Amino acid sequence: MSEKVSVLIPEEKVQQRVAELGAQISRDYEGRTITMICVLKGGVVFMCDLAKKITVPVTMDFMSVSSYGGGTSSSGIVKIVKDLDQSIEGKDVLIVEDIIDSGRTLSYLLQIFKKRKPNSIRLCTLLDKPERRVVPDVNVEYSGFQIPDNFVVGFGLDYDQRYRNLPYIGVISFDDEDAR
Repeated sequence: MSEKVSVLIPEEKVQQRVAELGAQISRDYEGRTITMICVLKGGVVFMCDLAKKITVPVTMDFMSVSSYGGGTSSSGIVKIVKDLDQSIEGKDVLIVEDIIDSGRTLSYLLQIFKKRKPNSIRLCTLLDKPERRVVPDVNVEYSGFQIPDNFVVGFGLDYDQRYRNLPYIGVISFDDEDAR
């Protein structure tokens, strides 16, 4: 079986939207320091580009969670693989995600983070699939693009750890004819 990737959102459009989000976040956090928390691995490309567009002070921390395994859909079970290095108590937290679909992972993280007593928590995602949401309490304040229910790769998103380095968002399709 082989894969084919077709462009859904070109690089130029992704970069333009990242700059717009950075400007909006900078306005909203004027006079404060943002603690950006990247959900690894997919969010790292987006967070690095976004941080460069934010004009207020920024600190960064990283968390790794797993809910996909090697497949193309969420298992529904969230496991913390790497926790934060720093305390978020009293801080203005911006969780940065590559994509939000079911909302299970973010709902789980929000429950954990609220217990750690931050000053505020907001969500920022590059891609959003609101029609796939099964958890209603996930409020996304900053969303790059709403996309259809396709399996996407590029700009940090992967299929089996590949395609993260693509500078655009692509839709992956599978050709079963090669499996013969």
